[in-house]
Amino acid sequence: MVISNKSEYALLALLELATCYPNGEALQIREIAALQDIPNRYLEQLLATLRRGGLIKSIRGAKGGYVLARDPGKITVLDAFTCMEGSDIVASNPEPTPNTIEGELIQEVWQEARQAANSVLEKYTLQDLCERRSMRKQKELMYYI
Repeated sequence: MVISNKSEYALLALLELATCYPNGEALQIREIAALQDIPNRYLEQLLATLRRGGLIKSIRGAKGGYVLARDPGKITVLDAFTCMEGSDIVASNPEPTPNTIEGELIQEVWQEARQAANSVLEKYTLQDLCERRSMRKQKELMYYI
């Protein structure tokens, strides 16, 4: 499985929004773009898709911007992929194989692999990613004498 730029940038944007969620702060496109080095125009399109998918909300006004639509602990990585790719990309069916025993065996193994990938993506939430990022940043700040 390969993560598309679209999905990766969307996850990065969601991660920034998840960081601001406890404060109730809204982030503007230019702020997210600067923090994650994402082109503004492209980010606008991604955020529109995330908004239509119900993962984020837009707030109008001088202090407006974007916020998560729900708690980061309730948005999974699979939710983000599904929103950006239009459907569950991991569960999409490959080309049909011939109706042979070998073809059926290959299909069964492929189905099991898709289910395993889905369960991993469904297991992690934006909150989990935020916590992991915090732990890694703390490790980087540590130095030893």
